[in-house]
Amino acid sequence: MRVAIAGAGAVGRSIAGELLENGHEVLLVDKAPTAISVERVPQAEWLLADACEITSLDEAALQRCNVAIAATGDDKVNLVVSLLAKTEYGVPRVVARVNNPKNEWLFNEAWGVDVAVSTPRLMSALVEEAVSVGDLVRLLRFSHGDANLVELTLPPEAALAGTRVGDVEWPEDTSLVTIIRGTRVLTPAKDDVLEAGDELLFVAAQAREEQLEQLLSVQRADAS
Repeated sequence: MRVAIAGAGAVGRSIAGELLENGHEVLLVDKAPTAISVERVPQAEWLLADACEITSLDEAALQRCNVAIAATGDDKVNLVVSLLAKTEYGVPRVVARVNNPKNEWLFNEAWGVDVAVSTPRLMSALVEEAVSVGDLVRLLRFSHGDANLVELTLPPEAALAGTRVGDVEWPEDTSLVTIIRGTRVLTPAKDDVLEAGDELLFVAAQAREEQLEQLLSVQRADAS
């Protein structure tokens, strides 16, 4: 997979390093000469250019990329890069960094963003996830289809504890994608039995989140 990253600061370089370790091709683009630190990520391609300029993106051959990541520290730049990547070059997957939570509402399909990552929101979600059992926690927002990645840790008194995955009537527009059980990561199968303490990850329409939380938090009759 070929990935273009706009913004070669600490965030961009960190993402590049992870992707390179996983065997992907990475191009880092930045207009600041001081940001071009080839020695820090030597396996990546580097381009000194303004990612908001069509000529720069032509030089980057953005149309050959499977993913574009707008990772600069400027939300305006990230929005422009996202829009150009999607509309002008047809990049299938566009991920954008949200620096100011007040701007998060802008990072949607209209601006070409498939996934918006807000560091403050993610950090607060991880804090909530660490201390919450039985409460739905939104981890990530997907622009297409108004869907979110949400998590809930099944409490001991939950009515669904001990129930087969295939026997649960999940809400419409909701998909259980992963069960984290201790150190194990399980791909849910119909015969898997839900256990108290399971960390359940769903992709769910925002309109279904409340219904999903109610389903998972209903207590057994003998738990009251």
